[in-house]
Amino acid sequence: MKIAVVGTGYVGLVLGACLAESGNDVTCVDKDAAKVRLLRRGKVPIYEPGLEELVKRNKSEGRLIFTTELPKAVRSAEVVFIAVGTPQGEDGSADLRHVMGVARDVARAMNGYKVIVNKSTVPVGTAEKVREVVRRETTHPFSVVSNPEFLKQGAAVDDFMKPDRVVIGAEDPRAADVMVKLHKPFTRTGAPIMVMDCASAELSKYASNAFLATKISFMNEIANVCDLFGADVDRVRQAVGADRRIGTSFLFPGVGYGGSCFPKDVKALTRFSADKKYDFRILKAVDAVNESQKRVLVRKMEAHFGSLKGKTIAVWGLAFKPKTDDMREAPSVPIIEALLAKGAKVQAYDPEALKAAKGIFGSRIAYAAKNYDALKGADALAVITEWQEFREPDFARMRKLMRTPIVFDGRNIYQPDQMSAQGFTYFSIGR
Repeated sequence: MKIAVVGTGYVGLVLGACLAESGNDVTCVDKDAAKVRLLRRGKVPIYEPGLEELVKRNKSEGRLIFTTELPKAVRSAEVVFIAVGTPQGEDGSADLRHVMGVARDVARAMNGYKVIVNKSTVPVGTAEKVREVVRRETTHPFSVVSNPEFLKQGAAVDDFMKPDRVVIGAEDPRAADVMVKLHKPFTRTGAPIMVMDCASAELSKYASNAFLATKISFMNEIANVCDLFGADVDRVRQAVGADRRIGTSFLFPGVGYGGSCFPKDVKALTRFSADKKYDFRILKAVDAVNESQKRVLVRKMEAHFGSLKGKTIAVWGLAFKPKTDDMREAPSVPIIEALLAKGAKVQAYDPEALKAAKGIFGSRIAYAAKNYDALKGADALAVITEWQEFREPDFARMRKLMRTPIVFDGRNIYQPDQMSAQGFTYFSIGR
C-alpha cells in the first residue's frame, strides 16, 4: 500500500518506519527541511531503541523516503496519516491548529479518493472537524478515520509491531477495510482490531492514559500514607497487585509521571469534558497529586538538612523515564528548579537527555559526562530516573566521591537494609 505520513515527530517516525517494515511504500513529510535532510542520511533526531536501524534499513531498500513536498506525497498515497503535534494550551486544551492546517493542505492536494487518518492524539469530535475542513477544500471523495497510537517511549517499535490492540474509528466501511488490511500484519498473534465510531476511538486513547495516570497518582498517595504510618509501600504494592482485578503494572510509587502523553492527556480530557459542563473531579485530583509528588524529594531533603543553601546535590536521571531523551513534563525539571531556588548547587547526569537538559537549564547546573562524575563533592544524591545502569552501582566508590553518603531515591530502586549496610543514609518513597 502507498502511505503518506505528515509529521516526523515521535509518533510519525515510528509509524512510518514500522509500516515500511511490513512492505508498504511510505513517504514521510515534514516542513522542517533540516530534519528531512538528517533523516535522508539515516540519522534519527530522537532516541528510541531500534528506530534508527529500522529507518536505515527501509530507507536503503527504497520503501521509506523523506520529503518536504506534501502535495506530491498526498497525490501518490492511498492513505494519509496526520501525525503532527497537538500542544497543550494554557487552559489544558489540545491545540488543533497544526492538525487542521495539515487537513487543509491535504485536501487541496488530493487527486482522488483518500483515507485521511488522525494519528495525533486529539479531543473527541476532531474527526468531524477534520471532515468539515476537507469537505470545504475539495470535491474529491474521502474518508476520515481515527487511529489513536498506544506507544510507550522506550518501547515504541515493539508496541507498534506487537500491539495489545488496534483501535480504528471509521464510519465508512470502505475506509475500515483499508485500515484493517493495513494493520493485519501486526496482529497475527491474535491482538484484536477494534472497529468503532470515531468519537469512541478518540476517547479510547484519553481514557487509557488517564486511567494509567490515575493508578500512578493513587499509588503515590498510598506511598505518602505509608511514610506517615511506617508501612512499607513495596509490601502494600505487592498485595494490591496480586488481585487479578487490579494487576501489577503502574503500581510503582515515585516522584510522579511526566512525558508528552499522561500530563497533557489528563488535562485535555478534563478540559473537553468541562466544555460539555462535566466536572471530571477524579482527574483534577490525579493531576494535583502528580504536581505535588514531583516535589516530594525536595521536601525530604529539607526535612533532613534544614536548609539546602550551599548544598551540592547530585542528580541521576533527567529524562521523564528510562530509554528516552524526552524531558517534556519530566519530574527532574521542577525538582532541580526547586533545588536551585533554595540555593543548592546541582550536578546532573543522564545517559541520553543531557542535550535536552542544557536547553532547559543552560549554565545554571553542572553536567557530568559519567554518572560517578556527578557525585564528586556532593552532599547527597537524588535518583530521579530509574535507568538500568543506576541499579547496581559501586557503592564503595560512591561513598569515597561524596562529601556525605546520603541518597534520596525517587524511584525505590535500592533496598533500605542494603543501603544501611553500605553505610548510606537513605530516603525513599513510602518505605
